[in-house]
Amino acid sequence: MLEHFFQCPYCLAEISMLIDPLVSSQQYIEDCEVCCNPIEIRVEVESGEIIAFEAKSIEQ
Repeated sequence: MLEHFFQCPYCLAEISMLIDPLVSSQQYIEDCEVCCNPIEIRVEVESGEIIAFEAKSIEQ
């Protein structure tokens, strides 16, 4: 597993998450562990390394 740090697009808190390097493309919704707002996560992994990461708010 790869640990990746990013900022919540709502509260700007630094969040840590584990990413499976065996899955090349991932997209899902995860709640911020601080403010509980939903974050859309998109990850691209190549050769065991994160090559693209995006965490954006879900407009409600």
